[in-house]
Amino acid sequence: MVTIYDIAKIAGCSPTTVSKVFNDYSDVSPKTRAKILETAEQLGYLPNAHARSLTMKRSWTIGVLFNEPSGAGILHPYFAGVIEGFKKVSTSKGYDLMFVTKDIGGKKSGYVEHCKIRGVDGVVVILPDYGDPYFQELLDSDIPCVLLDQESEQKSTICSDNIAGAMQAVEYLHRLGHRRIGHIGGGHSFAGEKRLQGYLRAMENLNLPVEPQYVIQGSYDYTMESGQAAMEELLLTDELPTAVFAAGDNLAVGAMMTLKKRGLRVPDDISLIGFDDIEMVKFLTPALTTVRQDTYALGSKAADMLIYTIEGGSGVQTAMLPVEIVIRESCRSL
Repeated sequence: MVTIYDIAKIAGCSPTTVSKVFNDYSDVSPKTRAKILETAEQLGYLPNAHARSLTMKRSWTIGVLFNEPSGAGILHPYFAGVIEGFKKVSTSKGYDLMFVTKDIGGKKSGYVEHCKIRGVDGVVVILPDYGDPYFQELLDSDIPCVLLDQESEQKSTICSDNIAGAMQAVEYLHRLGHRRIGHIGGGHSFAGEKRLQGYLRAMENLNLPVEPQYVIQGSYDYTMESGQAAMEELLLTDELPTAVFAAGDNLAVGAMMTLKKRGLRVPDDISLIGFDDIEMVKFLTPALTTVRQDTYALGSKAADMLIYTIEGGSGVQTAMLPVEIVIRESCRSL
């Protein structure tokens, strides 16, 4: 087994200096630090995790709290991209990930109790559930947290620019000549409400009337079934919209299924645009035009923000990442 003494001998320095590098002391020159890390990598040295935790008073473990009501779990397309980016950054900086639940040891407890028993250094929260009292307890605690798709004065937050993305979608449809533009919303979720705000703001800016019967709320878990039901409701209007902006790609896919079932064609009869750019939509017929959010970048940035706090950074941080329209085949010019 390779030891710090082996590394010190080859790198030409003392074992104390090697130990300082692995424990992130600042009083080692960049040149010496680089030499030690290069030697350690060549020798295949792995610092003892227990020793590191005792020395630095950290467990080197980050909790992942994921509330996903649709039942897709880790297969949810939003989660998959976020967690991949989060994992990449976290593991590169020496942290392991652990899922956090309210149950531990076969009995009900809470997120805070679970985090303290497991000794996690911080928690990333994906799709927060403010209706859960155990979640509020976590917000009130001193455990470092970063929340995705949420606003908070207590903890750091990160999201995509949902309002701007929705406005881009409506403005794109307007450029194609559409004036009767409907919206299938994402319920009372954070992203759903922001995307509705963007839709309404763009319609106002473009001097387009917002017909109440053209705005149908889907479910906050963005299921295809919800999109199907919303489109069924839209089809009951006296004069159909020429285009529909759906707050999520799954909603758009459901809407497309209903249109096909009713003998209507996309985009010939109704143009359709989604939001998220999940993997499957490029393979639809027609392929879905959508607003792309970079879930990998969301996860990467969230990891940077959380580790900054864990390692002594102060203050509540907020970040908002840009989005872009991906033009495919589901919208046409009038």
